[in-house]
Amino acid sequence: MNSMNLLLLFIEAVFYFGFMIGLLHMRHRVGIGVFVTALGVMHFLETYLAAVFYIQVPFGVISPGSSVLFSGKLMMILLLYVKEDAGVVRAPIYGLLAGNLLTVGLGFILRFHETVGVVPGRVPDLAFMDEMGWLMLWGTTLLYLDSLAIILLYERLGAIFRYQITARILLSSMVVLTFDQVGFFSALHFINGVPLSVFWGGWMAKMLAAVVYSVLAGFYLRYSSLTAASASTRPLSDIFQELTFRERYEDLLDRSGRDALTGVYDRSRLEFEGPKLLQSQVDAGTVLSLLIIDADHFKDVNDVFGHLAGDDVLKGTVACIGRNIRAGDRVYRFGGEEFVVLCAGLARPEAADRAETIRRAIGKTVLRPDGKAMTVSIGVACSDADGGTLNALLSAADARLYQAKRDGRDRVVSA
Repeated sequence: MNSMNLLLLFIEAVFYFGFMIGLLHMRHRVGIGVFVTALGVMHFLETYLAAVFYIQVPFGVISPGSSVLFSGKLMMILLLYVKEDAGVVRAPIYGLLAGNLLTVGLGFILRFHETVGVVPGRVPDLAFMDEMGWLMLWGTTLLYLDSLAIILLYERLGAIFRYQITARILLSSMVVLTFDQVGFFSALHFINGVPLSVFWGGWMAKMLAAVVYSVLAGFYLRYSSLTAASASTRPLSDIFQELTFRERYEDLLDRSGRDALTGVYDRSRLEFEGPKLLQSQVDAGTVLSLLIIDADHFKDVNDVFGHLAGDDVLKGTVACIGRNIRAGDRVYRFGGEEFVVLCAGLARPEAADRAETIRRAIGKTVLRPDGKAMTVSIGVACSDADGGTLNALLSAADARLYQAKRDGRDRVVSA
């Protein structure tokens, strides 16, 4: 009988994998929602089986809900990530967590109903609902952590097993399923009094499931023409941020504090970011340079040609600034026709050279509506000589900007 149970577990695992991988493979034809929904509706069954349904196998007492269904679900999440990306795979992860929060909440409210007997010999077992609800919520919380961990570990192992994708899947699964077994068994032991012997049997079953599912996944990925070299080369921090929606926050932050006309950051963003950037440079033992760029005679452009023409000149000026700064430099619209550039790690001589490059480029490429060259005056300040605060740098650069204007405009003053 023990051997028969083991054979049935293997059949269940193959059936589960084959059915779900079919939905995953056809996601572009039938829609990925079919795959995600099928993944979600199995959660109640796997939690129920893990709570009360146990069988004897040669190496101990186990539950198919935990060893076959939960392990399989985790494998499907990893394969969805491999075939798609972090932005897609987070949908079922957060959907399961949200759905089971809803289950627990509704289960709590349902307890206050006054029920009536309609089905002979049957009464609602709300205690069972409470127990299942909390187990489902705990299991989904673990699934959330497991899903993040298995994806990040899979990517990390890519540096070691770049051309052994099955090995990456196997090792990732074994590590994460071990963590999951500790976490979920603790809940089962606390809530249902499940004995410790079940822990070891369940752990061995999950390790066996990791082997079976990894081999099946390896065959599928080879069949679907996915090579190990296609694994992501992005930093793990980027993948983690995308899995946890952090990039949505970063995108929202990036969109806020921008000047509507030119698209660069506005003065409020400068006042927020400038002190932090300056302090980080001080802590690193390096410098921060600040450039104030002012469009010469810009009021004349607005007065003669109109504000729409002036707006086009400003956009052209900003675009030219962007083409002539480093990737890490940040541009802010300080007000009107004035712009500030923060250059981390750039000492005064290099900052002055950068300002001169910007000035010459604008003079050559940005034209007023009358065809004349647009010129700019630039003042430069550096934290190692002009002060350790943003206001001190702004004040020093502003004074040099006006010195440039007094000297005839279309020039850079850095000292």
